[in-house]
Amino acid sequence: MNKHFFGDTAVLLGRSLKHITRSPDTIITTAIMPIAMMLMFVYVFGGAIDTGSESYVNYMLPGILLITIASGISYTGFRLFNDMKGGIFERFQSLPIARSGVLWAHVLTSLVANLISLVIVVGVAVLIGFRSSAGVLAWLAVTGSLILFTLALTWIAVLAGLSAKSVEGASAFSYPLIFLPFLSSAFVPTGTMPGPVRAFAENQPVTSIVNTVRDLLAEQPIGTDIWIALAWCGGILVVAYVFATAAYRRKIS
Repeated sequence: MNKHFFGDTAVLLGRSLKHITRSPDTIITTAIMPIAMMLMFVYVFGGAIDTGSESYVNYMLPGILLITIASGISYTGFRLFNDMKGGIFERFQSLPIARSGVLWAHVLTSLVANLISLVIVVGVAVLIGFRSSAGVLAWLAVTGSLILFTLALTWIAVLAGLSAKSVEGASAFSYPLIFLPFLSSAFVPTGTMPGPVRAFAENQPVTSIVNTVRDLLAEQPIGTDIWIALAWCGGILVVAYVFATAAYRRKIS
């Protein structure tokens, strides 16, 4: 690792964050769609879905948070693609900076932007009735889970941004990720689903993450879901990181 890695990454991170502050509509846009979906599900469909004694906004908020992240990381691929096509990467290569710092700046920018969007979504959820008795440790565990999920998806976005042939392709990869929570326990109990759909829903990564966050916020025992969620997020993160860094080395070689 270049001895100036942390300093170079911090400088490049500041550059990326300035782009966001000059264009705050990206964060607002990222948050608007999940908020609109949350309002629709709570006020249109919520009364028809049986979640027991738990309020529907409490039940479906974890799924909305994951959709917020999936929506937000599309901008990472978009920004990275624009940097590649704009020639800024070639300019960075001519400077004595840590090359990996360029990617990590985009990743950390994605993390900051998504955390801001998540705070906005949770704030709206509180306004429409979300309540949690979870303690500080539970909230820290929720935050850690969402950060790990964000990092995993962000490295997928980095790979897409480096590999895409068009600006549309750099962000279109996020659409299946946004759709995935609908085939999970995010909005309805999996027990109400038909057999094949239920089998898929119960064995895909989003369900274990949603169940973990939901149980933490409700102060319920989390069982094995947290370990399954960590395994999914960790596995996706490692694989995406390896392929993304390999694609980056090919681009700059």
